[in-house]
Amino acid sequence: MKTKYIVGILLSFLVVSCATVRVQTDYDTKASFSEYKSFGFFKPGIDKVEISDLDKKRILRAIDGTMQSKGFVKSNNPDLLVSIVTKAEKNVNVYQNNIGFGYGWGWYNPFWFGGGFNNFNTIETVEGRLFIDIIDADKKELIWQGVGSAALVNGPEAKEARIQEIVTAILAKYPPEKKQ
Repeated sequence: MKTKYIVGILLSFLVVSCATVRVQTDYDTKASFSEYKSFGFFKPGIDKVEISDLDKKRILRAIDGTMQSKGFVKSNNPDLLVSIVTKAEKNVNVYQNNIGFGYGWGWYNPFWFGGGFNNFNTIETVEGRLFIDIIDADKKELIWQGVGSAALVNGPEAKEARIQEIVTAILAKYPPEKKQ
């Protein structure tokens, strides 16, 4: 019973740790982010992304909704162009559980009994990375990049929710805050 409890806690910890989105950003410190008011998608960059059309639509819808919720207007003549890049990597994690048991009265006691076993669990996950590039439309220069990494999921509703979570986490850091 204790073994199942311990394994359950470890798996719960693993699921919670996989649920988080890790985000990194980089930007041009000379860019005037307050001047940008509208956005559009950079079709040549998006067309190069090698994922299913359904996942591409999910990502673009999530970016569109998030940018509009931040006050940006979608335009055919935008200030900003948004492009994406995706990558996926398979991760294999091996966990060893050592469970021991025994009884006795102390050191060198002839009545001492001990035992135990080793249990190995292998968990495979696929971690996806989404790069969101924001480009100054007039200068055609990259001014901001956000990267979100998270475990991928299966199923249309789960994918939709996971992609929205990743996009929201990345764009929460856009525009960058001015350091004083």
